[in-house]
Amino acid sequence: MARIATQLVGALEELLGARLPLRVQAWDGSAAGPPDAPLVVLRNRRALRRLVWQPGELGLARAYVSGDLDLAPDADLYDVLTAVARFSERPDLQDLRFGLRDAVGPKGRRLAAAALRAGALGPQPTPPPEEARPAEGRLHSRGRDRAAISHHYDVGNDFYALVLGSSMVYSCAYWEPGAKSLEGAQEAKLDLICRKLGLRPGMRLLDVGCGWGSLVIHAARHYGVSAVGVSISAEQVALARERVSEAGLSGRVEIRLQDYREIQDGPFDAISSVGMAEHVGTSQYLTYAAGLYQLLTPGGRLLNHQIARRPSCPGEPYVTSPFIERYVFPDGELSPVGSTVSLLEQAGFEVRDVESLREHYGLTLREWVSNLEANWTEAVRSVGRGRARVWRLYMAACALAFEENRIGVNQVLAVRTGTAGDSGLPATRRQWLGAGRDAALGDLGPGGEPAAGVPGGTDLGDRPTVR
Repeated sequence: MARIATQLVGALEELLGARLPLRVQAWDGSAAGPPDAPLVVLRNRRALRRLVWQPGELGLARAYVSGDLDLAPDADLYDVLTAVARFSERPDLQDLRFGLRDAVGPKGRRLAAAALRAGALGPQPTPPPEEARPAEGRLHSRGRDRAAISHHYDVGNDFYALVLGSSMVYSCAYWEPGAKSLEGAQEAKLDLICRKLGLRPGMRLLDVGCGWGSLVIHAARHYGVSAVGVSISAEQVALARERVSEAGLSGRVEIRLQDYREIQDGPFDAISSVGMAEHVGTSQYLTYAAGLYQLLTPGGRLLNHQIARRPSCPGEPYVTSPFIERYVFPDGELSPVGSTVSLLEQAGFEVRDVESLREHYGLTLREWVSNLEANWTEAVRSVGRGRARVWRLYMAACALAFEENRIGVNQVLAVRTGTAGDSGLPATRRQWLGAGRDAALGDLGPGGEPAAGVPGGTDLGDRPTVR
């Protein structure tokens, strides 16, 4: 008689003292759990063994990535993740502790017996090949950072094109009222950054962690700047160079395979860092901030776009997600936005503006998940089923995390003030946000060069360029 799920779910609920948030179907066809809950499927005994050896997030991730655990065809991934998150956050379960007495007591023995009958007790299964190997070298050394970046970004530009769409922008879009497409919202984000930086023709822009070159191409094409983009992902750099050439901007945009700590050819009028600082690490953040400060000319602006976590309680250590650490961003670290602002100020910057785009990232991630699901067959052909499942799981989980305010993302605008303390920014936020590409390109001469004697325009601030 098919009954594995009934025995396992019954014993586990008895031990926890609570109903599971999911309905479970086992490989023998049995199912148990709330009939109205999302259905998950245990494909084989190995799924149970993964959960026995690594209870919690990492075990679930390994089981899902490997395909040992799956969703029913009509189950919604967001519903499953929401149910699991709310269940794990219940106060009565967070305070639950299991000791030796619980393990050898009647409830523990019944669960062990059910697991034994189901074949869940056995050698630990090998982790899926998509899991990052243990890191080597000193944390955030240049070599270790290159390996961590390669794990995430060097998986195939064709795969990223399926997920990100034609914009090839891997950071949250800016969803203005009436936004009709992901591509339009990404262009709006690129333009927002250029306006915050006060770009105009003749300026020199540095984009740290330039991805596939979308921002530097946009800034050169629409704001007349010359730009340098740096990345330590070989595959990103290769495609970014192709895109710059195809755009006819090779004379004004340079893409480098280079670590931010190796840049020596300042000054720059403006620096953008979008979705890169999460890889820097707490131990290196002041070095990062001070280095960017030194690369800016006085009056130059920094736009730092960075994911943030909620502050920890006093004395509570920061613990990274084991799934994110092993499968998505090895050595990645998130900091509260207040800590980021403080470190930028310690490096010498004056922080002028902080804007939260948290809800924008939730919308963006849902678009990326939709793109992946719509192109699933091609994505699996490109990177394999396991890696495609990693990206689907992580992007859906992150969408919920942004929507529920468990993480956020902020654009911090900072300036290296002049020797007399002048910032070069207009008096009001409306002024420097009101200027756009038309105002910037109005300064171009007939040959595409900055017209002699033409000021930058009051909305962009009044400061000389380094050119």
